[in-house]
Amino acid sequence: MKHLKKARKFGRERDQKKALLKSLARSLVLHERIKTTEAKAKELRPYIEKMVTRARKGDLATHRYFARFFDDKPRKKLINEIAKRYDKRAGGYTRIIKLAPRKSDSAKMAIIEFV
Repeated sequence: MKHLKKARKFGRERDQKKALLKSLARSLVLHERIKTTEAKAKELRPYIEKMVTRARKGDLATHRYFARFFDDKPRKKLINEIAKRYDKRAGGYTRIIKLAPRKSDSAKMAIIEFV
């Protein structure tokens, strides 16, 4: 039964889904705006917002925590640039803009970006 299980599967196993979210988060941090499917964007939003909230602290423990997810460049950008930008903001760091469907398979597309 699927009670209390809200997350999307994307036709992947758990490890593959975690890797997908990690790579989407890395791309979003580096480029600050990515174009992906609407479902992936909606799944990425809470994942990245929790990361930004945690990165706002900016101490050594935070750097060590994010070393599990990112290499140097995205980790430093997230903690030193993106998190500093949202010091006074209480959540809602990203926005999702819906786009026209993709031509090849008519998948709903969206842009996810930092506000």
